[in-house]
Amino acid sequence: MARSSSPSTTLAFAAVTTLFFAWGFITSLIDPLVASVKGIFTLSDFQAQAAAFAFFIAYGLASFPAAALLSRVKSIPTILIAFGFMISGCLVMLAAANLALFTLVLLGLFILACGITILQVAANPLAAALGDPRYSHLRLTLSQTFNSFGTFLGPLLGAHLFLKGVEVKDGEAITAAVRADALAGIDAAYLWICGLIAAMALFFWLSRRVVTQAAPVPASTAGLFSALRSRWALLGAAAIFLYVGAEVAIGTQMALLLNDNAVWGQSDAPFSVPLLGYLMGSDGVPGVSLQEAGKAVAFYWGGAMVGRAIGSALLAVVRAYVLLAVFTVIAAAMCGYVFAVGGVSAGFVALSIGLFNSIMFPVIFTLTLERSSGSAESTSGLLCTAIVGGALLPLVVGSVSDQHGYAFALIVPAACYGALFLFAMLAGRAPIVRREVAGTTQH
Repeated sequence: MARSSSPSTTLAFAAVTTLFFAWGFITSLIDPLVASVKGIFTLSDFQAQAAAFAFFIAYGLASFPAAALLSRVKSIPTILIAFGFMISGCLVMLAAANLALFTLVLLGLFILACGITILQVAANPLAAALGDPRYSHLRLTLSQTFNSFGTFLGPLLGAHLFLKGVEVKDGEAITAAVRADALAGIDAAYLWICGLIAAMALFFWLSRRVVTQAAPVPASTAGLFSALRSRWALLGAAAIFLYVGAEVAIGTQMALLLNDNAVWGQSDAPFSVPLLGYLMGSDGVPGVSLQEAGKAVAFYWGGAMVGRAIGSALLAVVRAYVLLAVFTVIAAAMCGYVFAVGGVSAGFVALSIGLFNSIMFPVIFTLTLERSSGSAESTSGLLCTAIVGGALLPLVVGSVSDQHGYAFALIVPAACYGALFLFAMLAGRAPIVRREVAGTTQH
């Protein structure tokens, strides 16, 4: 039976959606942070990607424990525990910035990401459950739209605070003053984030009864590891692994790609684009600096925000697997253009990939939940474990870019999108086994 909509359900959905915004904002700070630590600590591309690795490896280690926690204590306490981890991670980041220790940066990112992992395991199925089951794809995609608004703002703030004066091109040196300013920027960013998380925790504590009444989550009897026995849960996990790995690898390499002399490093073309040029804020020096490129990364994530808003409407009339197939083909072609053609135009194409990344995560997530024979908690835990792709594939892309350049390295995400097209086609032929997620939607 479809769950009826009500003011309390709408309010509960709004409360949960604030969580998507918060973790999107925090996660997207990794992009300018990777570029910043590369300069601050004089690292190779592969070494700088250790920041992304430390953050996203948490999904591989914490997701199943988070699913066990969710099964035992349910959504609200799980979310509040997640906030506790996130605040602890921010405090370690403050220590890392003040002591100028890269190892502490990695530790702080790991703890922070453990909290976000727990948050995602609890919030994704909760957002899908808050309302009419027929529109679970639309609802989760709408929440992800607010997640994308957070990811749009993150690179703008991060580039402003982390990248002022930082250069990473061959032959460029970073001064002690620039290094100190970048570390102070990291300190300021995570201090404000700590306060944001504390405010979010208070807000959600005050909203706890509304959320619990709107979407009580029943206890699972299928077992914590039941998803491991489901072919579709495993296929969905592989798809999430590839998608997140591709998205994160592109995002963390984007500022370095745009700053490359073969793309925008010696061009003023981006400043002629009204909104893009305004937000990048030209420093008056010909070409695009690393800080200006870092601000442009916001448009990669902003594209995902716009795409999710459009996708939310499209998913009301277009079959989810069909839309996923179309978007993966376009994203693969765009990556192919960047590594095969290159040049100034490749920078604009690369930024536009985010528009087609937009609906991939929520659609893969709900397609998998519909078809998995494992419990919802177990399947959600496995899918969030697969976000570890964001730790591993950026290392591969960083290694390729060290050898062949930033543009060529996009051949790796192009291959990922190709595999995701095959997943979409398989989903179109697979039977639905979980009607409370699928509702009456036919595939």
